[in-house]
This record gives sequence, C-alpha cells and structure tokens, in this order.
Amino acid sequence: MALLGNIIARSLKIRKQFTPPVATPQVYQRHTLRQLLERSQYTAFGKQYGFADMLGQDLDPVKSFRKNVPVHTYDNMHSEWWYRCQLGEENVTWPGKVKYFALSSGTSESASKHIPVTQDMIKSIKKVGFKQLYSLANYKIPKGAFGKGILMLGGTTSLFEKGEYYEGDMSGISAKNMPRWVSNLLYKPGQKISKRPKWEDRIKLIVRKARQWDVGTVCGVPAWVQIVLEEVVRYHKVKNIHEIWPNLGIYIHGGVAFEPYKESFKRLLGKPITYIETYMASEGSFGFQARPGGGIKLVLNAGIFFEFIPFTAENFDEDGNARKNPKSVLVHEVKEGVEYAVMLSTCSGAWRYIIGDVVRFTNAAEYEIAIVGRTKQFLSMCGEHLSVDNMNKAIDTVAKKLKITIREFTVTGCKHENLFAHHWYIGCDDGCTNAAEIKTLLDETICEINDDYAVERTSALKEIFVQILPSNVFYDYMRSRGKEGGMNKFPRVLKGTQLKEWESYLSKNKVQALSAI
Repeated sequence: MALLGNIIARSLKIRKQFTPPVATPQVYQRHTLRQLLERSQYTAFGKQYGFADMLGQDLDPVKSFRKNVPVHTYDNMHSEWWYRCQLGEENVTWPGKVKYFALSSGTSESASKHIPVTQDMIKSIKKVGFKQLYSLANYKIPKGAFGKGILMLGGTTSLFEKGEYYEGDMSGISAKNMPRWVSNLLYKPGQKISKRPKWEDRIKLIVRKARQWDVGTVCGVPAWVQIVLEEVVRYHKVKNIHEIWPNLGIYIHGGVAFEPYKESFKRLLGKPITYIETYMASEGSFGFQARPGGGIKLVLNAGIFFEFIPFTAENFDEDGNARKNPKSVLVHEVKEGVEYAVMLSTCSGAWRYIIGDVVRFTNAAEYEIAIVGRTKQFLSMCGEHLSVDNMNKAIDTVAKKLKITIREFTVTGCKHENLFAHHWYIGCDDGCTNAAEIKTLLDETICEINDDYAVERTSALKEIFVQILPSNVFYDYMRSRGKEGGMNKFPRVLKGTQLKEWESYLSKNKVQALSAI
C-alpha cells in the first residue's frame, strides 16, 4: 500500500509538469453530441427523430438536434421509452440491452425512478473518476493520504435481479464495475460489508472495524458521513477521527451543499483536511472541483451533452415544471450569475432530459458551476424566489453566529391570513431552544442576500414560523420512508405529497418541538 501511494503521488507530480492539449468547450461538446448521435442513430429513438439525417445533412448537427428532439422529463422518458428497456427490448434509446437500472435515491417524490445505466455510461463514470484523480495534483494533499483506504459511504452494493436486468443503488452498480485493484487494495468497507442491505448493519460493522483500516479518503453525503464519524469517535472513545485514521486527508462530498455541515465536521477532526465537491447522480458523473477555491468543473468530453435552460418564469411554472419548448443555451453561451436548469443527453440513452438540478456558473470560462437548488425545491409563493442556495447560506450564518450545530432543515410554504408564510423545521440538538432568535437571524440574512424576498416580506410574505426539532426526527422519518443512509438526502423544500407525509409523520409520532414560534 505504501508503494502504491508513492506511485500515485509521484505520477501526479509528474503529470502536473505537463499541460495536455485542450479544445474549446464548444468543440468538446459538438464532438460529444456527434458521437452520441452516431452510436444511437439505429435505435428506436434515433430512427423516430432522424439522427441519421442530422448526421448526413450537416457537419454540425447541434442545431437540428435541438430543433427536432423534444425536451423530456423522467416521467415521459420512462413512460414512452425506458419501460421497454426494462421489458428486455434492445436498441430502444441506446444500442443493445440495458443491463443495469439505478434506483434514484434523491429528493424526488417518486420513490421508484429507474434510470438506465449502460456499459458506455460505466466507462464515462470511470473516465471522470480518473480525471478527478489527476486533478488532485492541484491540491496540497499530504503524501500519506495516497494509497490509503477509500471509505465510500454509499447505498448497499447488492444488486437485485429483475429478469432481464439488475437494479440497485448507483453506488452498487459502480462498485460491481470497479477496477479490481481499487476494489482489492483501496475500497472500504469492502464488498462483504457493503453488500449488506440494511444501512444500520453496515454502519455497525464499519464502526467496529474502523481501527483495522488506514483510511485516507472518505466519500459520501455529509449528513450520513457525519453520523458515521461521530459513531466511530464515540465507540472507540477517542477525541477525534484522526486518532483512528491519522492519514485521513480528503473528504469527497456531493449531493447537497456542504457549508451547513462544515463547522460540525471540524469538531470531529484533529487536523485540517481537503474538501472536494463532486457532481454525480444516477444519470451519470458530470464534474468535480478541480482546484482549490474553484467551482465544480464540468467534464465536457465524457459522453454527456449539456444544455442549460434559464430558470425563469418564461421556461418554468410556479411548481418547477418546464413549460413547452423551453429555451436553452449551450455551455459556451452561458452567463455567470444566471440560474439554469440542467438538461442532458447521455450515453445511457437520456435525450434532452431535465435532471432537476439548478446551477449557477461561477466561472464561465472554466465551465465551473455551483449547484444552487432543484427545479422543484424553490419557494416562490408570491414572488420571493427563495432558492436552496439562499436557505443554505442563511442556515450557515445562523449556526456560526449562535455557535450551534444545525444538522438538517426543511422549509414549506403556507397560507397565512389570506396571504403567505414560510414554515422552517430545523434539526438541532445542542441546546438551541430559542426559536425567536433563529427566526430573526434567518429572516435578516435572507433579506440581505435576496432582494425579491426582502420586498415580499413587506407585503405578501407576512410571517415566518420556526420549529426546532431533535435531529433524529429527520433521520427517523427518512428511515420510515426506506431512504436511510447512502446517497439519500432530506428535501430542503416540502410540497404536495411530501409535505402531507411529513406532517402526518410528525402528528402520528406526536413529535414535540424543542422550541417554536
């Protein structure tokens, strides 16, 4: 392992001395789309939309592709096309049969999304992974972290046979197709533990075996990683995680904003570590933080063609649903500071597919983004345009100013005195019982960073309600929904069915607020 670490560190040092040739974003993406069209022109989807004609008529088929192929959501992509893949039909939206389907574990109301994962997508994910490994040369990471164990806290790696295909968590599909040398030498907790279906069983074994491993990198969603690290520290009766894993130097995170968790993470550490954000979903791996202080850099030459739809009332309704024929721009046409919904065409047979994420370009020249929310996780009952990014910043400010740890939170909108109000549910355990103080700070912070919100607070948005709950209420609710651990995230905004289920759970379990206003 020490030899492997030295080899990796030396390889990164040598690579940093060379600057590989780089094409423009426009060239990369045009070439990517052409490859996608060529590979899929004889599929049922390709024939219906004339991919062969697009390739034959124009050296640059981007314009005709965007004109002739409609925008898709999961519902119409699945109901019109992907269900046929599940029935064993080949050459539907991508050549051949689909062997794997990832069960989406995000914050959607749908609990049974089946996202196709092709062999080409598996190759794409590996390609992005190696690009991220090369980018570590840009960070000041202790040599001791390389060649050490990589603890991946995802969902179960067990896959379930469903006749013509296997389904399971995306982390399980990735683990099954992981390079053998990574699986045998670096991957923790190992295949035996990670195959256990129950999150609680996996965590118990990870905690007990922690001293046997030399972990240099941890990967996973912040909320669940934090729980695991706390359990390791508590079980082994140490002051911090570095007493167990002295070479821990990297935390790779994604799925939700890390800022609300950063301060509580620091309390678990004995020394500073490097935080690196990634952008990965059941639909593929899209990018990573390639340099300190930078945004997430999109990978433009790995089988994914990006389009970006301005997240405006012209393109989306008040519930976050795309209007008919929304206008999109390409990666070389985006502007910094504008919020865009992400639309993908991929080597898994997704075509002009709205993934649900909303991003903002922090550096358009370097195609770096920040994920600011979800199309259906914005609150705009009366024009306040409250984004998840606004919420994260406000929660982070409250936690720092009051010196408290806020583990989870969610927000709902409601009617109030013929106008409107926001209702915040906040998970906190360290004696934060002053809901009034938290309410004031939240409100003041959001008014400072969101002009629309500030205006509406003087008119239609009449009130803010805050309810402080024990953190375990959020985790127990997720467990009751079968979404414990792994890549599951608690939704930051609750609407519709999700809101009814949450309110029913609180009522049924007679959950008492620690403080409320």
